[in-house]
Amino acid sequence: MIDTYIFEYVNENEFRKYERSLKKYNMLAYKKLYFSFYPSFKEGKFLGEVVSIDEANGAKNYELKLPTDVMFSKVHGDIKLHYTVYEDKKIVMLDKITPEGILGEGHQSELTTYKGVMISKENQEKDIFKINLLKMLQK
Repeated sequence: MIDTYIFEYVNENEFRKYERSLKKYNMLAYKKLYFSFYPSFKEGKFLGEVVSIDEANGAKNYELKLPTDVMFSKVHGDIKLHYTVYEDKKIVMLDKITPEGILGEGHQSELTTYKGVMISKENQEKDIFKINLLKMLQK
């Protein structure tokens, strides 16, 4: 039997909530996460960049940028998976998916879109301004 890594969660309910929101609003990132990144983690191939190393616990913290469209990235920021690997215990600890603001809002209620980009309910005017500015700069 191949020695594979197992997944654990810092807060499984929160993490699953953000995964569902990601599935709803960015299917490309969700599919890449489930069908490419998770299987490679189980095989011991860790993607992304190492953010910190805790040698006392034998842990490495990673950040992995998920694919998204350019406009979403400019308005809300990159979608990133934060996780920790304990190589001696063969554990991948899934921490969070950011940006938490827009993904958390998307889970609570249906988000609207403006010119093809989703906008948050809390920062609606700010998001619309950013989108208009970016569209104007593209012309």
